[in-house]
Amino acid sequence: MSHEQRTEAAVWGRRLTSAARSRRSRKGTALRIAPTPGESARPVHLDSVQRWLQAVIVHPGDVQEAIASPEAEAEFPADRLAELVRPSHSLTSSERVEIYHGMYLLRMVEALEADYPALRHFLGQEEFERLVTDYVQLFPSHSYTLNRLGDHLPSFLQEDGEREHAPFLADLARYELAVTEAFDEQESEVLSPEEVRAIPAEAWPAIRMRPIAAFRLLVLRHPVAAQVEASRKGWTPPTPRRRQTWIAVYRRNYSVSRLELTRPQHDLLAALAAGRRLGEAVAAAALQLRASRRESAIFRWFSTWVAEGMFSSIIVDQTQT
Repeated sequence: MSHEQRTEAAVWGRRLTSAARSRRSRKGTALRIAPTPGESARPVHLDSVQRWLQAVIVHPGDVQEAIASPEAEAEFPADRLAELVRPSHSLTSSERVEIYHGMYLLRMVEALEADYPALRHFLGQEEFERLVTDYVQLFPSHSYTLNRLGDHLPSFLQEDGEREHAPFLADLARYELAVTEAFDEQESEVLSPEEVRAIPAEAWPAIRMRPIAAFRLLVLRHPVAAQVEASRKGWTPPTPRRRQTWIAVYRRNYSVSRLELTRPQHDLLAALAAGRRLGEAVAAAALQLRASRRESAIFRWFSTWVAEGMFSSIIVDQTQT
């Protein structure tokens, strides 16, 4: 960005701050648009200018297409742009607007790079930017925060029939979205070993185990661990391959962790997360295990899950004890 453009952005930032302060004390504010020679100043309401600016900034085309778009034209005619945005000594009106139009997409790319680093690493910067451009056309930002901008990216990729490796990209995006959600979730109390030991033996079949809020279970059609590792270490991404994978994503001690699961482990955790009684959930999972190792295997699983802080509490169903 040139010095002129940086100065322009700073000036507009101060103007927007000043306008926000003015709105607190005035309602129905109207601006006086600079007239063309021989005409009187025409008022235009601030909310109309704001809608116009949003329509222009989020438009997926170039700045000229954005200014002439139906959404922008409904608020202010394109042929009167110079009345709304005065040219500077070195930039035309449309060039001044282009600063904000161009920065919008760059900000969307930055936000989604933060949430989907492995996806960006696999695609490369240029292809990732094309993906973001396509995505924000269907799912533009409608919030003051960008934290939830990428929530629809997995489903967007899942429905993309033309993009190469789209099913794998959707799985990778699902995993990275789960990491973001776990990171952002509210803090939960964690079940302690002492609380577990306090449960009477006869009560165990009827208990329900509540997972922490920052807990997600995934069933993916492609392994993603190698892609995540390649992204973190800057390695060349491996070629995607198809193999069903089960993963638990959870936050512990302010750090998000991943635990690879077997099918029986996933099914048992999913049953517990859905609120099934422990006895019912264990009985269903045991059908997938050899009789000789059922008890020891399930005991090891629970010991690991409790130690990893995946559960927040135990609910004892008094009617069943």
